[in-house]
Amino acid sequence: MITAEDVKSIIKKLPEKEFVKLRNWILERDWEKWDKEIEEDSKKGLLDFLIKEALEEKQKGKLKDL
Repeated sequence: MITAEDVKSIIKKLPEKEFVKLRNWILERDWEKWDKEIEEDSKKGLLDFLIKEALEEKQKGKLKDL
């Protein structure tokens, strides 16, 4: 079984170009996971409080047009 320490050791030996590819791949996977979590939370209504907050701020005139 490969451990995290094994992977770290291999990563340290990568040429810069390969490290950049790996880093970008890891970041993309992380963002995909984050997007999926946000989508699931939204479907469950866990983010509804954000909509409520925004609407309240809009009513108070505290929001700026983009």
